[in-house]
Amino acid sequence: MLVRSLFYAAILIGYAYMLLLIWSIITPERRIWPPGKVVWKIALSWGMFYLGAGLTVALIFLDWNSWTIPPEIRFGVGVPLALLGSSLVVWGVRALGMTNTHGVRDGFVARGPYRFTRNPQYLGDIILFTGAILIANSARATVILLLFIFSFILFPLTEEPWLEEQYGEDYLRYKTQTPRFL
Repeated sequence: MLVRSLFYAAILIGYAYMLLLIWSIITPERRIWPPGKVVWKIALSWGMFYLGAGLTVALIFLDWNSWTIPPEIRFGVGVPLALLGSSLVVWGVRALGMTNTHGVRDGFVARGPYRFTRNPQYLGDIILFTGAILIANSARATVILLLFIFSFILFPLTEEPWLEEQYGEDYLRYKTQTPRFL
């Protein structure tokens, strides 16, 4: 009963979060993400993200190893993916800084992993969450983690118009020289 409740709550948060991202793509003049310095947008965006992540972690532990992925794939492929993804996220945060990472303008960055991809943190998250899917071996967690992965694919579509507004020619030039993901 608890696992099912967590699963449905995480699904609800995941879909609501994707709707906020889609809203931000469709109506950039009233975007929620990136929040800029608008406190309620910061609280809503990050509150939903952390709530969804917390529910997912709880679901992973409660529904651990309830699916059919063999251990050699779970750990032989999943752990290296999770470590690679985590490393890329940390490298990206260090290069970009926490303020920029949280969607508040704090200077244009094209160093570190941003030399190779415009979205190293999202790419790292996608790799990390793919590894988590394998390690957790839970069908329920897989559904939620796939929602997160889809969100990480949507994030650049919400951010790129904002980045163009904030950084103008610098970002436009960078965008033509650096791929979105790979």
